Amino acid sequence: MKRPVTICSGQFGDLPTEELFRTMRDIGYDGLEIATQAHVDVERIAGEPEYRRQYQALLQKYDLRIGALSGHLAGQCVGDRYDERLDHFVPAKVKGNPEAIRQWATARMKTIAQAARLLDVKVVTCFLGSPIWAFWYSFPQTTPEMVEAGFQRIRELWSPIFDEYDRCGVKLALEVHPTEIAFDYYSTRRLLETLEYRPTLGLNFDPSHLLWQGVDPTVFLRDFAGQVYHVHLKDVRLNRDGRSGVLGSHIEFGDTRRGWNFVSLGHGDVDFEGIIRELNQMGYAGPLCVEWEDSGMERIHGATEALAYARRLNFSPSAVGFDAALKMD
Repeated sequence: MKRPVTICSGQFGDLPTEELFRTMRDIGYDGLEIATQAHVDVERIAGEPEYRRQYQALLQKYDLRIGALSGHLAGQCVGDRYDERLDHFVPAKVKGNPEAIRQWATARMKTIAQAARLLDVKVVTCFLGSPIWAFWYSFPQTTPEMVEAGFQRIRELWSPIFDEYDRCGVKLALEVHPTEIAFDYYSTRRLLETLEYRPTLGLNFDPSHLLWQGVDPTVFLRDFAGQVYHVHLKDVRLNRDGRSGVLGSHIEFGDTRRGWNFVSLGHGDVDFEGIIRELNQMGYAGPLCVEWEDSGMERIHGATEALAYARRLNFSPSAVGFDAALKMD
């Protein structure tokens, strides 16, 4: 089982598209998860055949595939309760206008589905946002009715988008992540139940966001195996020094005082071998996508090192039982 090893383009959003493609080809990646806010114009893919042909030719020039399109930023704007941080994700014409932002984001997510279909990409990774993330700690008191209303609101907002993905034959893969309606084990279970396990929406499995919360990524992967549509490889290092808590203390990423930091693959506490064994058991054959986020390491060095680490991890299951030759006739 040779799974392609790809890399998220979002962390290299300052690089022009062709420079990014050349760089990742030279490092040795098989492809990319393309950030739709940075490295492809999905409106032009959907509406301009010549632009689409040129884009596909550029991929072929560097022998790269698209493992997924990323709709994280637009997706966040669909389900979130507005604050000014969302203005960084949207066009100038809708900034500061919560309903206009939501309408733009809804249309954008549908366009991403259409672009994915035309590019023959089967999965779009995403966030959904959350109207109730601010209620994660129940003070001031949060009622069960408020929580249920939040899950139902996500269903209401996203169902028309799901319909478009079904029409296009494309799946959505939610990255379980703080600030999302599904951010840990039980909130993920609740979301899937709220949506009646609609096949349109699965999961983009990322162990790093689970581990620092105290959730075992291998248990999560085993229990949600049927819903995993895409996999991120991202590591996290925990710092349990008696001072730093899991909530981050409003300290920026990379500061070694934090209770946890994202680090390059192999430099943290994620059990990637255990994850590969679970992926083998469930028959996952999709991309292993490096999401490189390490504020303490130069990124080209890190992306190169991460690829080598991912290649070593990417072993196939055995085709025979180790003791098969010892059996008597």
